[in-house]
Amino acid sequence: MDFLLFLSVFSIPLIIFIIVGYGLLSRINIYEVFTRGAAEGLQVVLTILPTLVGLMMGVGILRASGLLDWLSGLLGNWMTGLGFPAQLCPLAVVRMFSSSAASGLAIDIFKEYGPDSRVGMIASVMMSCTETVFYTMSVYFMAAKVKKTRYTLAGALTASFAGIAMSIFLANFV
Repeated sequence: MDFLLFLSVFSIPLIIFIIVGYGLLSRINIYEVFTRGAAEGLQVVLTILPTLVGLMMGVGILRASGLLDWLSGLLGNWMTGLGFPAQLCPLAVVRMFSSSAASGLAIDIFKEYGPDSRVGMIASVMMSCTETVFYTMSVYFMAAKVKKTRYTLAGALTASFAGIAMSIFLANFV
């Protein structure tokens, strides 16, 4: 255990030391390369910032308007028959749009039902085996200037639904 603690404390400084050492041995102007990379990173941030703001605002509007609760109630009645707790419908929907909003919902679920409850365990597994599909697609495709996504959305939604199904399956065995 002490070795893992040592490794976790010194891994980042060691990686930085190796990169700088390699740059010095290769006679590369490290500062110039760093500033060029930082400038490119800022350009990417400026490119995707409107998309991020729009997504965050959209999720906030969904939560504040009550549409998310209405949709969860509608889906909850149907999903309960499949073994999926109705309390997790808001989490399943929001997770596709925003990881931070889904984390907030998961914390609310943990406070209300407990992290060791069946609902809490399903929420935990679901958070780790699903992806923020719409966020990821919009940010990365916008940054890469991809116009035609082909089958990305269908594949990502299929993977998310498989992750949700597996979260129910795995939580039943704990």
